[in-house]
Amino acid sequence: MVSGPGSKGDGTMTRLSTAESMALVVLNVLGAIGYDIAASRGGWKIPEEVAAGINVTTGEPFIWFISILPIVAAFFVINVTWGVCVLRRQRWKAGLYWIIAAAVWLGAVVIDFRHH
Repeated sequence: MVSGPGSKGDGTMTRLSTAESMALVVLNVLGAIGYDIAASRGGWKIPEEVAAGINVTTGEPFIWFISILPIVAAFFVINVTWGVCVLRRQRWKAGLYWIIAAAVWLGAVVIDFRHH
């Protein structure tokens, strides 16, 4: 019977392979792109109001937040689960991919905030 980090206790090993980690990074890249698209569509200013010369900014942050919430919440759960698996199973190579995914999200947030 195999025991130790990454062991299920039934003689089989569970681990995050490089392919699985790369798939999660690609999924995060797609999620970050979706985040930036949703954030730009939900925008801070309504184009019709800007065209009419109205400059109101009371509700736009809430519209922006509602538009990105499902994406951010889903990827938060995915990435926290992935991070816990890395730590519990001590798969440090998968942890490097997790850090790359975090950098992707940081880049997406920077891109979003530069446009507002």
